[in-house]
Amino acid sequence: MPPNAGRWFTPARARQTGRVTSRDATSAHAQAGHRVRFDWALDGALAVAAGADVAVVVDVLSFTTAVGVALDAGTEVLPYRWADPTAAAFAERHDAVLALPRSVAGPDDLSLSPASIRAASGARAASRVPAASGARAASGVGTASGVRRLVLPSPNGSTICWHLAERLGVPTVLAASLRNAAAVARWVADRPDAAGLTVAVVAAGERWPGGGLRPAVEDAWGAAAVLRGLADALGDEALSPEARSAAALAPPGDVTAALAACASGGELAADGYAEDVRIAAEVDASRVVPGLVDGRFVDVARP
Repeated sequence: MPPNAGRWFTPARARQTGRVTSRDATSAHAQAGHRVRFDWALDGALAVAAGADVAVVVDVLSFTTAVGVALDAGTEVLPYRWADPTAAAFAERHDAVLALPRSVAGPDDLSLSPASIRAASGARAASRVPAASGARAASGVGTASGVRRLVLPSPNGSTICWHLAERLGVPTVLAASLRNAAAVARWVADRPDAAGLTVAVVAAGERWPGGGLRPAVEDAWGAAAVLRGLADALGDEALSPEARSAAALAPPGDVTAALAACASGGELAADGYAEDVRIAAEVDASRVVPGLVDGRFVDVARP
């Protein structure tokens, strides 16, 4: 990823004031007038989530899958901007462990890999694992013996979630994947105020080496699962044309095989992370609904 991957285009008003409002995107790009909206990546998120009550971010390989796996194990997740040198200090302030990038993580290190988080949950300790000392101290690494809070930067999903919450001020930011799409859609639809909600669904996508958006089909599939659930509960007429078109997408045949065969899945497998792809294909295996509360993803479906 380019060094500025976490600092993509932000409207001029947002750069000046630190917040984004519905006036920063035209009504057309915001899909104004539609209760359920859909778009891609950070720019699309800032457009369609302006004025929204709920934003659902989908980053199947692998941020939102990793968040769900962590919450399944009782670990809270704090999203953060990618490649930000302040991440270690942020983790320390929040009594959390900072995950390493996959590319430098060792076998016992926590990273963006859902498999690393699942391995940690199998060896949980009663208290958090402190940041490692010595050569890895600057990264604030947690080893796979259990953590209570995990700071999990990523260039796409985590960065988008951070911007939606901290810059745009969306009241409710949720993380969905193929593992919990049905649970997320059901939780939104079951809210007492569901009839009046505006919901923005964002497929995170990936980035080309030059920094441009690479639409990732796995995120389209995950977003479609959420959108179909919302359409079933709220009616097709609630969806924008973009959202209705996106809802029609589905993986061809076996989900595990489709994920393994897609570009992102093949890339991960080639780098030694085939297990992450298999975990991401656990369709509707999780009932957790990761929602940002005070900057942390917690299971908002729990009473």
